[in-house]
Amino acid sequence: MLSRGACHMRPSLPSLAVMAGLVSFAASPALADGWTMFDGGKLLATGGVSQVEGAGGGGLATWAMITGYGTRDSVGLNVHYTAVLLPDYALQSPGISVGLWDRLELSYAWQAFDTQNTGAQLGLGTGYTFHQNIFGAKLKLIGDAVYDQDDWLPQISIGLQHKENDRGAIIAAVGGKGSVGTDYYVSASKLFLAQSLLVNATLRETKANQFGILGFGGDKHNDYSSQFEGSAAYLFSKRFAVGAELRSKPSNLGIAHEGAAWDLFAAYFFSKNLSMTAAYADLGNIVIHNSQHGAYLSLQAGL
Repeated sequence: MLSRGACHMRPSLPSLAVMAGLVSFAASPALADGWTMFDGGKLLATGGVSQVEGAGGGGLATWAMITGYGTRDSVGLNVHYTAVLLPDYALQSPGISVGLWDRLELSYAWQAFDTQNTGAQLGLGTGYTFHQNIFGAKLKLIGDAVYDQDDWLPQISIGLQHKENDRGAIIAAVGGKGSVGTDYYVSASKLFLAQSLLVNATLRETKANQFGILGFGGDKHNDYSSQFEGSAAYLFSKRFAVGAELRSKPSNLGIAHEGAAWDLFAAYFFSKNLSMTAAYADLGNIVIHNSQHGAYLSLQAGL
């Protein structure tokens, strides 16, 4: 029988310091002297929304675009809250991200994964919750998804997401090799304005089990593997987009096969300061339960 253990229900002090630092940076009057900090110069919806790990993108996939609406002369800032409601589990994730000069993105997300009644079935106790801090950075290398309409080259960015899980003992008990890990990725995004179509492809190097919620590496595999993330979105108007995403995942743990995740989403941009995303998401098998599909809801506010 696995022990219940202590339940930490808030972000770590280092993560709170990072959040405070991003906000204070963006709000600093000294930086704003002589230039417009939040010029909001990018087209509506082109910054994407906040994906489940906090980076700018779709719901599941990371895009090459830099978060926010700041151009190369300014800053963009977003906060978000995401909830994923599955038959046997629930995930909530608030976070913050800042885009600097449409070149560099820094992000932080905190995840709480509630096992609900499954926790009792596993001997952990009803409502046993895994928590994860995710620190992200993304750098645009070449291209511009919006303005390079006459060029075949997409916007290309590289990034990383460093993840720290607070349930090391439980992760080890189910076969995981670590509670801390880092994903690395390269993303390519292209917006076809004339066709109102956005496409994205991301290659991720990862050891993460269920996005890191069940740790990193396992008794079956403990090496980095290459995983694919793909997105396509059609803009019915400048405010409303629908699309689909597919994200493959490694299957490192012997306790259950881990398959790909996918979603069908709709995003509405009330303004450059507020957007909402709703999706039907299928995360496949999670530990002892198959067919984990349900509602994905995310609200994003920013400057």
